Amino acid sequence: MARLQGKTAIVTGGAKGIGRHYSQALAAEGARVMIADIADGKDLAADIAARHGANSVASAIFDVGDENAVRDLVAQTVERFGQIDILVNNAAVYSTLKPRNFNEWDPELWDRVMAINVRGPWLMVRHVAPHMIARRSGKIINIASGAAYKGVPRMLPYVTSKGAMLAFTRALSRELGEFGIAVNSLSPGYILSDTGLENATHVEEERLPVRNSRAFKRDAHPEDLLGTLVFLASSDSDFITGQSIVVDGGSVNN
Repeated sequence: MARLQGKTAIVTGGAKGIGRHYSQALAAEGARVMIADIADGKDLAADIAARHGANSVASAIFDVGDENAVRDLVAQTVERFGQIDILVNNAAVYSTLKPRNFNEWDPELWDRVMAINVRGPWLMVRHVAPHMIARRSGKIINIASGAAYKGVPRMLPYVTSKGAMLAFTRALSRELGEFGIAVNSLSPGYILSDTGLENATHVEEERLPVRNSRAFKRDAHPEDLLGTLVFLASSDSDFITGQSIVVDGGSVNN
């Protein structure tokens, strides 16, 4: 039996990049997946439906920084699937950011990064958690980053936002634990995703140094994250909460 059979998951930023792989992995393990993204996920949804059945997936275009859009997404998910068991807070501003010194970031861009990367996950929890509380179960997986441990330079708003997600995870786990809801973070290292390779202006600046910093001397790909994601979403991790699992080939350890 698939490990997530009968569960419903929302994946923000689930249409493209690493999020696309998250959506596919959860569906492959039996979850019904709501793909929620500012990009259109209907093609991915059609592919998942062809593989796993018409009732395995839905998609919605939304902005995680807009509370009305978040509220509508949650209502749409419950209407379609009847429940929400898993929330993957993946949507984030990253690949389009151009590295620059700490004093060169525009305040407007700084605020946009925080609105999507920090406020967005909080808005999702604000509207999803009541459904989990009512059922006294749930899995919230916040996507942080190994960059928050390493203090990567010239990406200050992004690194700051991901450090915030580590603290968010710890504090939220204390509040939701009494309801049987697990809150953990998955912290990827530098991952070569399709959107990253297409949009990131810092790929070659970071790729070789990061690879050399790892215990495993190779590039990392989205597939490297999926076992940990499914573990955190499944009953295998039922007594784990408030933690961050770093998946980066040992870079943070060095």
